Amino acid sequence: MRLSPNQRVAILLHEGITGHHGKTGLAILRYSEAPIVAVIDRKCAGKSLPQLTNIKRDVPIVASVAAALEYKPEVLVIGIAPGGGAVPDDYWLEIKDALKAGMSLVNGLHTPMASIPELNALLKPGQLIWDVRKEPPNISVASGMARTLSCRRVLTVGTDMAIGKMSTSLELHWAAKQRGWRSKFLATGQTGVMLEGDGVPLDAVRVDFAAGAVEQIVMRYGNNYDILHIEGQGSLLHPGSTATLPLIRGSQPTQLLLVHRAGQTHNRNNPHVPIPPLLEVIRLYETVASAGGAFGSVPVVGIALNTAHLDQSAAEDAIAQTIAETGLPCTDVVRFDANVLLDAVMNN
Repeated sequence: MRLSPNQRVAILLHEGITGHHGKTGLAILRYSEAPIVAVIDRKCAGKSLPQLTNIKRDVPIVASVAAALEYKPEVLVIGIAPGGGAVPDDYWLEIKDALKAGMSLVNGLHTPMASIPELNALLKPGQLIWDVRKEPPNISVASGMARTLSCRRVLTVGTDMAIGKMSTSLELHWAAKQRGWRSKFLATGQTGVMLEGDGVPLDAVRVDFAAGAVEQIVMRYGNNYDILHIEGQGSLLHPGSTATLPLIRGSQPTQLLLVHRAGQTHNRNNPHVPIPPLLEVIRLYETVASAGGAFGSVPVVGIALNTAHLDQSAAEDAIAQTIAETGLPCTDVVRFDANVLLDAVMNN
């Protein structure tokens, strides 16, 4: 399943438009081709979405599912991604209201909903519940086979979670397609899978098979494309992250792009964990990716800098400072475009 361009979508995003947990809904607003007819966020109801987010999509913000029904949505997407992926208590009533109103449900949280009898009892013919976070079938332990592919395999890695790795991969993918290259975006998180309709929701995969699940999808597509843009997850600097290493081992990347939020000096949720100087972070990722030479050299070829919290002048200064600090190409791929980093990928 994927978000269809023919189905009218409402996004359930309470406290998410201006909070820290709304990345799924905001990414769908930025990148989905589906007609999004309402955003549900009681905190921001009645306000302007473009003014709040800088996303060029003028969708009404309403306070509840009941208020969204005026816009005739057919699908409700849960747009938050809280720590641990649990459903907030106040979301259950909204979910039930949507199902009672005839809407299908797209659920990217860890709590499976398609198997809940109370919710299933509300479904009418044609309605469904899509639990995105499901382990793919027939996965096995990784073997490093992705190294045999001739395509470029570009993996985004980060200094923290939720800083723009998916956006960077998508922007690079679209820029590559505009140049006429055979490019494929490989989704590894719930939002990417919703957008692409395919991929590996990596945090739903048992750890022994995580690298194998990544290897499986890379091998499925690698022979048919010039370049694979592999969506990064987590961070080697985050004390709770388990996804980055399986992505590195399973995809056997040919290049890495480091994603960083301008000015961030510590892990957002663990302020006792500092972010080292970027040159040290680059050295870390290159060392881990190459495993001391076991898997060959894997360079970080550029920096994708998230400057969404800065004004234009400050963003340009931050990019210039990062270039001076690292000696690598750097830009904000959402604010500007991805071509600087795409050139770096293709020239390495």
